Amino acid sequence: MITIIAAVAKNGAIGYENKLLYWLPNDLKRFKALTTGHTIIMGRRTFESLPNGALPNRRNVVVSRSVRGERREKRGENTTLEYFGSLEEALEHTSRDEEVFIIGGASVYEQSMAMADRLCLTEIDDVPKDADAFFPDYSKGWKVVRKEAHPKDERHAFEYAFVDYVRDNG
Repeated sequence: MITIIAAVAKNGAIGYENKLLYWLPNDLKRFKALTTGHTIIMGRRTFESLPNGALPNRRNVVVSRSVRGERREKRGENTTLEYFGSLEEALEHTSRDEEVFIIGGASVYEQSMAMADRLCLTEIDDVPKDADAFFPDYSKGWKVVRKEAHPKDERHAFEYAFVDYVRDNG
């Protein structure tokens, strides 16, 4: 199963200057709970934006054109880091029963939309002043299967909702 996971503003914004737009502790907890123990696929710039490198207890896969034709792998405690030259090549090295999460950035999201089975989005009730990375349009072809709304509070500056979508085949 291929799942795309992202935090998305009302206008589709997801980032600015290779950084996340929002700091939402509950979103980060959800991301960790959903992706731990699974494969995560990301672009090179997304990987470079991670403050501590490869995320622990996950198979980290980085897609980068600079490694086209070569495959590199590093292993740490409960963590692997692999590089592939394309999203297609990365997916060829996963098994059908493996849960794969696409975690960004914008171009990897765009490439993976047609292949994804599920979207796990945090939809944020805000339009940021500055953004240079946007999530692809998902207004058609997806249906909501779960929605959990949250008000803003002392730790979350905006209202947000965890919304899970599946492909709408009918």
